[in-house]
Amino acid sequence: MSSFLIRLNSCFDVNMFVIVIVMVDVWLPYGKTDVCVRVPARNLLGSIVPVQKSSVSDFKVEIERALKEPIGTGRLSEIAKPESKIVILVDDVTCRNPNEFMILAVLSELSIAGVKDENVTIIFDCNLYNNSKNVKPEDYAAVLGADVLKRVKIVNHDAKAKDLVYVGTTSSYDNKVFLNPIFAEADIKILLSDVNMHYYAGYSGGRKSVMSGVCGVETMRHNSVMMLNSNAKAGVLNGNSVHEDLTEVARLAKVTFIVNIVTNSKGELVKAFAGDLEAAFLEAVKLVDEIYKVTVDRRADIIVVSAGGYPVDVTLSQAYMAIDNVLDVVKRGGVIVLVAECPKGHGNQVFYDWMTRLTDLKSTEKEIKRNFAMGGHKAYYLLKVLQNHPIILVSSLPDYYATNVFKLKTARAVNDALTEAFKLVGSASRVWTIPAGSYILPEYKAPEEAKT
Repeated sequence: MSSFLIRLNSCFDVNMFVIVIVMVDVWLPYGKTDVCVRVPARNLLGSIVPVQKSSVSDFKVEIERALKEPIGTGRLSEIAKPESKIVILVDDVTCRNPNEFMILAVLSELSIAGVKDENVTIIFDCNLYNNSKNVKPEDYAAVLGADVLKRVKIVNHDAKAKDLVYVGTTSSYDNKVFLNPIFAEADIKILLSDVNMHYYAGYSGGRKSVMSGVCGVETMRHNSVMMLNSNAKAGVLNGNSVHEDLTEVARLAKVTFIVNIVTNSKGELVKAFAGDLEAAFLEAVKLVDEIYKVTVDRRADIIVVSAGGYPVDVTLSQAYMAIDNVLDVVKRGGVIVLVAECPKGHGNQVFYDWMTRLTDLKSTEKEIKRNFAMGGHKAYYLLKVLQNHPIILVSSLPDYYATNVFKLKTARAVNDALTEAFKLVGSASRVWTIPAGSYILPEYKAPEEAKT
C-alpha cells in the first residue's frame, strides 16, 4: 500500500522571492522493503491503488467456511469415499498462498469421509514458465508447513516426462492434453490457488492450475501460442481463446473440486471460494474485479510502478506483468519506471535467449508460431511494449543484462529514474504512481464514458 508525505522545498532567486516546490513522497514495495519516490505535486496525478477490502480475522476459519459452503457442488466430505485416491495440486514457492491452512482444511474435510492421509498426494505446480521445474525439498516446509510434510506424499510434476497420460483433445482449439499420471489416475482432483489478473489468460487460478501444474510441455505450448489473440489479455474472459482452451483442458482432466482465494494488496485473505471448477472460479473473479479493476479518467506521461515487492519481483520475468497491467493508463510514447528488486536475475533462460537472439517483434512473433518455448512469450510482450514506451528499470539486476539483453534503461534509485523520465518527456509531464502493479488493472475511461 502506498503512503503520501508532503514536503516543502524552498529556493531563493536573486531578488529574494521564494519559490516553493511541493513534493509528494510515495512509498513503493521493493523486495521485502519499500523505497520512496518524491514527485513534484504539480506533476502528480495520484496513486492508483486497489479498492480497500478488509481481510478476514482468521485464515483457517474462512477456508473452513468455504469448504462447508461449496459453490455449484457438494462438499468434499460428501464426494470422497474412504478408498478414494486424492491428488491436491498446489502453486509453487513464488506464490503467496496460505497453502498450509488450505491443505490442512482440505485434509480435515476428507477425513470426515474416512480418507486416510496415505491416500493423499500433493503435486507442485511445475511453474515451467519461470524455469523452476521443481520445488526443492528444503523449500517444502516454507510452502506447505511442517504438519503437512509429516502426513502426505509430495511429488514434483515433470512436464517433459515420458509417461504422461493422454486424456483427449480440446474441441475448439485442437490441443492434445497430456497429464501427469498420478493426477490423471486419481479419483478426486483438487486445485488450490489464488485468483489474480493474468496478462493473457485473463485471470490466474481455477482452470489455469491444470495447465501450468500437471500438463505436458506440448500441451502448454499449444495453449500459450493463443496469447497472440487480441482478446488474450488481463481481466478478459469473453472471447479469450487462452481461457477457453484452459477451461476445456481442465474439463478433460476431470477436476473434482477447487479452493481459490482472493487477497488484498497486502497479501491478506479477503475471501475463500470452494466448489465447482467453473462456478467457484467465476465468483472469485467477481471479487478480483471489485478490488483490482480501477478506472481513471486521465492517462499519464510517466508511470512509476512497483511490481508489488516479494515474491512477485524476485525475477524480471516475474515482475514483467506489472508493466503489462498498466499500459492502458500511459500515453503513447510515455515512460514506464519499473521498480522491482529481481534478486534472482532475469528468471527464465528462454526469455534471455530470445532477447539475445531475436532482435525485433516480427521475428519474435514468427518464432512463437513456429517454435514456441515457455518464457519466449515474455520476450514478445517486452519487445511489443518497447516499440511505444521507454522502460527504466530500478533493480539489483546488473546493468549489462538490463541494458544489453533486455533493452531497458536503468537507474540506481527510483528518484534518479524519475529525473531521467522527466528529461525524456518533459518537466511538465504528469505522473501516476502504482504500488501494486502485478495485481491491479487500471483502466482508462474518458470522463464522458465514466458517467455512463
